[in-house]
Amino acid sequence: MAKAKIGALVVAALLAVYLVFTVQRGWIMLTEDDPIAKILGIALFALPVVGAWALIAELLFGSRMQRLGSILEDEGGLPEDTLPRTPGGRIVREAADAEFAKYRDEVEAAPEEWRRWFRLSCAYDAAGDRRRARSTMRRAIALERGR
Repeated sequence: MAKAKIGALVVAALLAVYLVFTVQRGWIMLTEDDPIAKILGIALFALPVVGAWALIAELLFGSRMQRLGSILEDEGGLPEDTLPRTPGGRIVREAADAEFAKYRDEVEAAPEEWRRWFRLSCAYDAAGDRRRARSTMRRAIALERGR
């Protein structure tokens, strides 16, 4: 867990430095007389806004996900990692798919319970479906926050 946090902080710091340089270059272009340079300067100001928004959104998602994981861990509700793995360390897809059905049925039985959505997200992740894992985790976060 500590390695993931350090990695996220390093990437965030590098992105922040990149965004500062982008703003600086945008300002230089805005002060030029050439209208095309001014247009490009304005465009360069848009990149840091989008980048900062994406960075903040991802950091918030990660911290909220970690908080929910900590709550489940304290309650003993995290799914156990008992799935078989290939020699390379990857989870065997067929076993993950079979385990997935259990967590899907849990959510269908109580769709308002964020803990079940969190576990379903873990099952999606184990099955290799990252897009649905993130979407399901967002649902768990929203339910826990009362939305």
